[in-house]
Amino acid sequence: MTHPITATRAVGLARLEQFSARMGRDYAQGRNFDRGLGAHRDVSMLSAYIRRRLITEQEVIATAIKAQGAEASAKFIDEVIWRSYFKGWLEQRPEVWDRYAGGLRQDLAALDADAGLRHAVQAAETAQTGLAYFDSWAAELIETGYLHNHARMWFASIWIFTLKLPWRLGADFFLRNLLDGDPASNTLSWRWVAGLHTRGKPYVAQAGNIARFTEERFVPRTQELTQSAAGLEALEPDGLPECKAPRVPIAPQKHIPTALLLTEEDCQIEDFPVQELMCTTVATLAASSLRSPRDTAPLVAQFEAEALADVAQRSGLAVTALQIGAPSDLAQWALQSGAQQIVTPYVPVGPLRDWLARAKPELDAAGISLAEWRRDWDATIWPYATAGFFKVKKQIPKFLRLISL
Repeated sequence: MTHPITATRAVGLARLEQFSARMGRDYAQGRNFDRGLGAHRDVSMLSAYIRRRLITEQEVIATAIKAQGAEASAKFIDEVIWRSYFKGWLEQRPEVWDRYAGGLRQDLAALDADAGLRHAVQAAETAQTGLAYFDSWAAELIETGYLHNHARMWFASIWIFTLKLPWRLGADFFLRNLLDGDPASNTLSWRWVAGLHTRGKPYVAQAGNIARFTEERFVPRTQELTQSAAGLEALEPDGLPECKAPRVPIAPQKHIPTALLLTEEDCQIEDFPVQELMCTTVATLAASSLRSPRDTAPLVAQFEAEALADVAQRSGLAVTALQIGAPSDLAQWALQSGAQQIVTPYVPVGPLRDWLARAKPELDAAGISLAEWRRDWDATIWPYATAGFFKVKKQIPKFLRLISL
């Protein structure tokens, strides 16, 4: 078994510095090659750290510019900003997440009722389809919590169009197992493959592409794979929801009793003015089990626990470790310390945001507000994430002005 990576800011920074020499031409020329378990040379594998903001997008991009220059590292910078684009897109269309969550419940009910579907999904999730490349990716994901981005695209395409399995069950398999599993990036990437994000343009995996970019580690027979496919737009005949402005969070108030809540959504608490708060209690909240109605992988829970322990240690505060429970528990935790507000770094659209929404009635009844710090990086980028990535890409020079070199 591959030893899991350590989820601390110090390790993330060390890995960032180690990869900085490859952020220019090496990345641009080699990023599409999936060299397999233990051999991912030209990709950073920093995504699990960025997803929890143990290291931030700005830090990663600043490192690339310092090491390689903005022009040479442009492709690397683009790929970092894709994550912000997906988050902003989903913030402005939260109904797409609601559709996914509701559809997944329906798919899981169908799975319980259909033995044939259950057998097919189990074979795909346990690397027993008989397709050597697909099974290798499934096994790597389960063992390490990571997959190369190109392999993720191939895997999703084969799941949907060759194995003809429900796309949401595949997205759920990823979200339960990926260390960098993110509701926005994961959901929208699967929708992109399925032809739902960029409507009518599904991504169909090709045997020649797999052979080339695995350097013939795998050479699929053409007849094994669906060669062309229609997208799944018929599943959403009404099209995409209307784009709305991103939610504006309630700003924290100074000088009132405050419960500070730390989650895996943002583990760099040093960036926020904690010293301005009257903290009566501080807690981390382990919530990765909310990713799915099914069990989240132990590797994911372990990575989250380490990240939260690290941010607790770095905060210098007396921190209690909480596990996710009933939404009503949140108000009880705050009330016990006399807090009048809960403050947390921003929680974007996804399962934890859903849980907080369910907690709100009891918070309101107790007179406790839920306030959030939102980063300038997000507030600047998200309003441009209304359509395709190109609209965001045109603004990258503006975004780079937010970065301190």
